[in-house]
Amino acid sequence: MGPLFDILGGLVLVAGTAFLLLGGLGLNRMPDVFNRIQAGTKATTLGTILTLTGIAMMHPDWALKLLLIGMFLLFSNPLSSQVLARAAERTHVHKTSRTRIDRFEQDHKGDKA
Repeated sequence: MGPLFDILGGLVLVAGTAFLLLGGLGLNRMPDVFNRIQAGTKATTLGTILTLTGIAMMHPDWALKLLLIGMFLLFSNPLSSQVLARAAERTHVHKTSRTRIDRFEQDHKGDKA
């Protein structure tokens, strides 16, 4: 479309890459699997959406395909995160000692009896 969209697309692409980098750092730095799942899912979802948006701004003819990929990610990332967290909870993966509030345990205390 023009040099303005190329510059804006490049900036959005760099922002998306930064979120992906921070998501990877969060996966490495978080103390337990539940925090890693959250850091990985939220940061990588936003990072990927921003990256796809930046590419769409730089290549408008790919926009429809990138939109479909982005919609798939918006549906599948939270679902896969929930499935991983539920599997970790069911297999009794240890939480960090710094975990103060466990909503799942509070909601399901009566289910274990």
